[in-house]
Amino acid sequence: MKLKIKSSNEKTNRIAKVIARSGLCSRREAERLIISGNVKLNNKILLECGINVTSKDEIEVNNQPLPSKVVTKLWLFHKERGYLVTNNDPEGRPTIFDQLKKKLDTRFISVGRLDMDSEGLLLLTNDGDLARKLELPSTGWLRKYRVRVHGYVIKKNLELLKNGIKIDGIRYGKIDAKLDKQQGSNAWLTLGIREGKNREIRKVMNHLGYNVNRLIRISFGPFQIKNLASGEIEEIKSKVINDQ
Repeated sequence: MKLKIKSSNEKTNRIAKVIARSGLCSRREAERLIISGNVKLNNKILLECGINVTSKDEIEVNNQPLPSKVVTKLWLFHKERGYLVTNNDPEGRPTIFDQLKKKLDTRFISVGRLDMDSEGLLLLTNDGDLARKLELPSTGWLRKYRVRVHGYVIKKNLELLKNGIKIDGIRYGKIDAKLDKQQGSNAWLTLGIREGKNREIRKVMNHLGYNVNRLIRISFGPFQIKNLASGEIEEIKSKVINDQ
């Protein structure tokens, strides 16, 4: 496809980033849409993700003009147990997107996920590019969890996690682990991770011989759940977003 050359004083961005920043979807989903032929650039179907565009270019997604960029927003949400973090579940199970339809009148994307049996702090945003940046391990934000496990926890086992651990060929990074309280055959721990691989905490604890029966995310970087009630949502002020 022949594209016009941009002048040096025009600000350019990768097209997937521009689509994500419109709030339409995440950058990863934007790339999938491009590869599948659902994106047009200046009335021509685009199949390459590495194209740079400017504000003068016309972009269509699924034959609809790209929405105008809205003001970036970020929300704290206290996810309840029993909800999936997905837009659509083939099995018809409840999702946070169904739950929040009446509370948010705009498109939003979750920053990372919590599995169905987990609860606690989720960050939500209308900016797909921001979501991607906050998810990256290179951002360096610590994610803290309160975890209840079944079993008698040996502190020496937790020390094995401070330099990372390899399980079934997968390397998990450093985990800060502290035993808070042993209550009979259950124990409460506080864990801190910076990567957040799929079901990481459950897999690591299971590897050590402890079954997780409750998992609550209490903070994500500088944002904390504090007194936010289960199922409630709170918008972060734009000044705080900019500062962070």
